[in-house]
Amino acid sequence: MLRSRPSLTILAAMESIVVADDSVTVLSMVSSRLERAGFDVVTAGRGDEALRLIEELHPRIALLDVEMPGLDGLEVTRRVRADEGLAGTMVVLLTAHTAESEIAEGLAAGADAYLTKPFSPQELEAKVSELLGHR
Repeated sequence: MLRSRPSLTILAAMESIVVADDSVTVLSMVSSRLERAGFDVVTAGRGDEALRLIEELHPRIALLDVEMPGLDGLEVTRRVRADEGLAGTMVVLLTAHTAESEIAEGLAAGADAYLTKPFSPQELEAKVSELLGHR
């Protein structure tokens, strides 16, 4: 007997995501898209605030801008990876930096994925879905 797969919206209702970016426009676009998909989204405009939220909430995914005030996304990623209690949190770096060396630096810091700006809302949702295994 074939089973139907639950929709992304049903699965997303069980997932929380921290989104951190110093651009209000990006925060609004990303959080709106993910909330419509059913995710519980918490936002931050600074890296230090994002790290605090990640430590408190233990989200499944953290979407981090590389360039933010406080701590940058690379440093937040390094600190998340250094904390064994956050081993279940996946990190996606969001940035306009597209040089191979910059992408390599982000992945070396421990990012699970890297999305370059500008990205489409569909691309974002597909990446989150892929990481959560909801394909």
